[in-house]
Amino acid sequence: MSNTDIVLHVENVTMQFGGVMAVNDLSLDVPKGKIIALIGPNGAGKTTAFNCITGVYEPTNGLVEFCGLPMVRNHPRGKMKKLYQGEHADLYTHDPAIAPSPDKITELGIARTFQNIRLWKSMTVFDNVLTAKHMRAKQNVFSATFRANAKEEKRMRDETEALLAEQDLLQYRDELATSLPYGLQRRLEIARALATSPKLLLLDEPAAGMNPQETHELAQFIQQIQEKYDLTVFLIEHHMDLVMQISDYIYVIDFGSEIAQGVPQEIQNNQRVIDAYLGVSEE
Repeated sequence: MSNTDIVLHVENVTMQFGGVMAVNDLSLDVPKGKIIALIGPNGAGKTTAFNCITGVYEPTNGLVEFCGLPMVRNHPRGKMKKLYQGEHADLYTHDPAIAPSPDKITELGIARTFQNIRLWKSMTVFDNVLTAKHMRAKQNVFSATFRANAKEEKRMRDETEALLAEQDLLQYRDELATSLPYGLQRRLEIARALATSPKLLLLDEPAAGMNPQETHELAQFIQQIQEKYDLTVFLIEHHMDLVMQISDYIYVIDFGSEIAQGVPQEIQNNQRVIDAYLGVSEE
């Protein structure tokens, strides 16, 4: 597979909080047009890895490339030089640190949902998506001041309406986002992410709190939007039925480190993965 086929490249990423190693030397690739899963037991470091990729955390060490270009890069600095417990401490010292904020990473083309739904509570369904649309607005201070952006605003409102219709949410357009049933709030959060026109969509436990029927519908929904919007999807999920149904490839981590990778059937039959989820009895 050529580098041009890799949308997200994570290399030797480590996140250390004081003496606690949350993510340890994680490397993985997310190919274009695929659905890739990151799984592991509770506390394995999955969301921390997402936070390093999306600018919520500045990793202690490692490199993240997006579409072939460095996006996040760091090496142990200051007191962490002595505290660092990971590998490759000197690997990225010859290059300057890169730590873009989450909004800058969104502008590059990465959208994300969260384990705990983070809709704007005081806004309607329509305004939640419209506000996200403004990320790609073709306007500036001058056009806004002299009301020259009316055409642009109409375009964004029309696109928001169309997106809500596509996601079967249009009938709720004027309701407060948090008044929707849980499953629809999840769908709205994904629709809001789509409004930023991403190349890569990161989903952090999208099926959390859903019943089996809702989980099945969500799996179909993710596949539909992946095809419709030509997306690459990288997801964290505990519902193994969903993961095995839609994933092209799976990475498994435990205690912050990779313990396995492979296609769904390989992961299902991997004894080390089974032990990590079920625990190993002491002799």
